[in-house]
Amino acid sequence: MRHTLPIAPQFYVTAPQPCPYLPGRMERKLFTALQGEGAQRLNDGLSKQGFRRSQNVLYRPSCADCAACLSARINVAEFVPSKSQRRALRHNAHLRRRVTSPWATETQYALFRRYLASRHANGGMADMDTFEFAAMVEETPIRTRVVEYTDSNTGELVAVCLTDILDDGVSMVYSFYEPENQQASLGSYIIVDHVNVARENDLPYVYLGYWVPGSPKMDYKSRYAALEVFADNRWQKVRDPSDFRAQAHPLVNDPISEQVANIALPDCRAPRPKSV
Repeated sequence: MRHTLPIAPQFYVTAPQPCPYLPGRMERKLFTALQGEGAQRLNDGLSKQGFRRSQNVLYRPSCADCAACLSARINVAEFVPSKSQRRALRHNAHLRRRVTSPWATETQYALFRRYLASRHANGGMADMDTFEFAAMVEETPIRTRVVEYTDSNTGELVAVCLTDILDDGVSMVYSFYEPENQQASLGSYIIVDHVNVARENDLPYVYLGYWVPGSPKMDYKSRYAALEVFADNRWQKVRDPSDFRAQAHPLVNDPISEQVANIALPDCRAPRPKSV
């Protein structure tokens, strides 16, 4: 018997669990599978509505009593680096960017382990083994690239970003870098260089993931000029980060059924993304 995938994606909700960003709050996600011939178009369409990809799943925060997590992106045409971000570009001018297919290596994993041990020793990825790391990098049904940054003098790998190619931008799925060289501001450098990647490919946005006002872990995203966030079902410019303070109230979010009903599913005739 032959089975076919449903035409419309099916949406599900995770069970509540402690929020990793704001103490005392519970996290819940709305998610759907990313598979089949329409995976790229689905990822393109739902990324514009605040969703993020994790392997073959698209998800968006859907907490019952909190709306703090805001999907963030940089408007490339309007972006101007700050003084500290220009300094990061100068400090890392010796790095060379190399864009490859999504294939995990032992060198990447070793750098990943050093990064976690230094920055996120108690985080959810702290126990990730080599097979789980390979799955994070390689299990993708869409156009994904691994962007490596190597020292042109030593050949050493110092930073990596797993990057999705969308029809309107690049999405930084996960990045990690050499933690010992803190003065180099490698995290800032990777983001600003992805703005350059988007410009080189005539793509208007760099998607950064979620910004969580009030969370020290995620506050850095508000430091980038031309930042936009997806709030109240539309993209809004961030002129003053204090305007988007974390909200916590039982009536903040619509019921799950209304949230799903308001999701615009992509047109199957949408154009293919640009090559990177």
